[in-house]
Amino acid sequence: MKRVVMFSGGVGSWAAAKRVSEKHGTDDLVLLFSDTKTEHLDTYRFLREAAANVGGRLVEIADGRNIWQVFRDERFLGNSRVDPCSRILKRELCDKWMAANCEPSETVVYVGIDWSEQHRYTRLAARRLPWRYEAPLCDPPYLTKQQLHQWAESEGLRKQELYLRGMPHANCGGGCVKMGHGGFARLLSAAPETYAEWEREEQGLRDMLGDVSILKDRVGGETRPLTLRALRERLEDGQQCDMFDIGGCGCFAGDEASPAVGGQA
Repeated sequence: MKRVVMFSGGVGSWAAAKRVSEKHGTDDLVLLFSDTKTEHLDTYRFLREAAANVGGRLVEIADGRNIWQVFRDERFLGNSRVDPCSRILKRELCDKWMAANCEPSETVVYVGIDWSEQHRYTRLAARRLPWRYEAPLCDPPYLTKQQLHQWAESEGLRKQELYLRGMPHANCGGGCVKMGHGGFARLLSAAPETYAEWEREEQGLRDMLGDVSILKDRVGGETRPLTLRALRERLEDGQQCDMFDIGGCGCFAGDEASPAVGGQA
């Protein structure tokens, strides 16, 4: 049986891969990393050290574009409901690799979703048939994110810079079009240089597509675009936002629908 772990470069995918290797060995283990070309440099360091720790074969694939190039080519700015970035740079690319290298009846695919997001795994497994998906971190012993980091550090893996800065995930440089207001507020505080890059890129898409944005504003009961610039200015002005609205990083449990031309779903 071939075993393929969707290896994102985060601590969750490392822990999932570690459980697979400890249970089944590494002879037929593939750690499949699909590079969005939007990753933090330290993610690549952790990725390769984590792969060496787990064992098996690290396979790196890439479309060649980053998420912003995909948005421009698709003429669509990703948001919490529709994610052409992960559809094209993650799901479709990994599907193509698996179709060329694996047989569904002889392959188990693993993801780093944990017990706190069991619903994401349930949705994913139903969508990805005929491939068999499993989520080792949804099984006991149930570990918190802090315990996953402690486990990795006990294995000699240094915590990623983005985690040290307080980000909840380490993909796409700490950003994600699926993040909420609180997620971007945390990004502004933890990695202002990355926030500034996202703000510039969003504005570039607005110049191309019109009044679109990653976030939405629902103040007063009316839904309208909320740009990253506007959110930053609110926060700098001392206004509050919902810091529990984190969201983010659900590449393999994302929206499978093909987006229409535009940028606001």
